Amino acid sequence: MPNVPDRVPTDAFPGSVVKAADALAEAARGGTACPPVRTLLDDGDIEAAYAVQRLNLQREQATGRRIVGRKIGLTSLAVQRQLGVDQPDFGALFADMAVPEGGEVPAGRLLQPKVEAEVALVLGSDLPHAQCTVVDLLRATDFALPALEIVDSRVRDWDISIVDTVADNASCGMYVLGAFPVPLTGVNLRSVQMTMTRNGEMVSEGSGADCLGGPLNAAVWLASALAERGDPLRAGDLVLTGALGPMVPAAPGDVFQARISNLGAVEVGFAAEGDNR
Repeated sequence: MPNVPDRVPTDAFPGSVVKAADALAEAARGGTACPPVRTLLDDGDIEAAYAVQRLNLQREQATGRRIVGRKIGLTSLAVQRQLGVDQPDFGALFADMAVPEGGEVPAGRLLQPKVEAEVALVLGSDLPHAQCTVVDLLRATDFALPALEIVDSRVRDWDISIVDTVADNASCGMYVLGAFPVPLTGVNLRSVQMTMTRNGEMVSEGSGADCLGGPLNAAVWLASALAERGDPLRAGDLVLTGALGPMVPAAPGDVFQARISNLGAVEVGFAAEGDNR
């Protein structure tokens, strides 16, 4: 059987985009992080980075993986300033990235995992408009859930710029959703408070307002950005709206639990080294 890259046409992509996509795909496949891919692209060319992301998403879909939603990254103004950008970014979520609530991330599944707590939204209808409004979003959202996003980077030592993380599917890794859905009529997402522990010790805290002024703001930005690109959010999509507090490195054997007021708790563990169940 030919390699996946050989089954997806690359004629429509510049050679630099293909090289960057190949480097990230090989890092994920081989389990060894690669050097920053910004050296292969024009530094600061975010559209080229999204082309890299798009090519590798097509390759993954060609293997049968299924996209079930989107994640938003760079919702912290401090992180945006650090990377020299003035907007968030986004990546795709696959069905096989899900970890059951209270479950474990298998040993060796990720390269450089870090954990952040956020609000997840599940949509009940499409969001096709390039100028999405909060009203559109509220009408389209079925419910919210507490979530843990386990971010990961295929770039060595997390040495990333905005170009690297966009190309690397916004540093997607895995995700965990809480078990009890909450309708938006019962919660003000901007005012929720989050605390996250690692092995029982507090390691991160924040609020809904720390996520681009509120998770709904982040989701409206995402819906508009995707509609403008002709790939709008659809009914049934999962949206991870962005971190409510600092992300925290994870090691084998760690257990993380996040509590978000009015939404509940969500927990995940990381299998010990050598445990390949």
